[in-house]
Amino acid sequence: MRKKIFLLAILLVLLAVLSGCTEIEKPITPDSEGIWNKYFVYPISWLILYFADLFNDNFGLSIIIVTVIIRLLLLPLNVKQLKSSKAMQDIQPELKELQQKYSSKDANTQQKLQQETMALFQKHGVNPLAGCLPIFVQMPILIGIYHAIMRTEAIDGHSFLWFALDKADPYFLLPLIAAGATWFQQKLMMAGSPAAQNPQMMVMLYVMPIMIGVFAIFFPAALALYWVVGNIFMVAQTIFIRKPMMKDVNTGGDKK
Repeated sequence: MRKKIFLLAILLVLLAVLSGCTEIEKPITPDSEGIWNKYFVYPISWLILYFADLFNDNFGLSIIIVTVIIRLLLLPLNVKQLKSSKAMQDIQPELKELQQKYSSKDANTQQKLQQETMALFQKHGVNPLAGCLPIFVQMPILIGIYHAIMRTEAIDGHSFLWFALDKADPYFLLPLIAAGATWFQQKLMMAGSPAAQNPQMMVMLYVMPIMIGVFAIFFPAALALYWVVGNIFMVAQTIFIRKPMMKDVNTGGDKK
């Protein structure tokens, strides 16, 4: 499990680097060069400018609209990820039986456990890595909106509600809401799942909200607004999509 988490972290960092994080200080314009800028960052920046112009230079409302649009476009991938998570939970009882049956640390026994586990996955059509694929598909898009917000110079000098979009929230309300929404969303995702029993996942439950909150304290409020809206959307998605999907799992599934 630790190896998988470590590998995932390395891949995410590599993806972030390949996605052009070194250009974060360069303004995005129609003349920006490179595949990353032309096909990811600039189209999102253009959308932000389009909706801002539509609503009388209200860049805060524009960021909210663009964030919701992107989250809606990513919804099918999130549903696929949730279905994969449900499939893994469905076979947990059988998986535990195998682990108890082959509890010996003997190399031959562990090899047999791996074979039986793979056979179980094939029997139920479960791919343990399928849940990771949507994450990698989403990452360039989510990093893209981060770049678009940070590199769209037109956002500078505009305000929304009580804060200036190009400066950190002076009252720290956005960081608190962003951290709280992140924690709540992760808590909902873990509820009733095997991850709730995993100490490493429980650490992440608190580490991620703290990281988001700290970043939001020092980063421009426009980015914190994006995190707040995105996390609130994910909370709603978890409540209205994941919980009904997981209901059968939590009540014992279909009786055979």
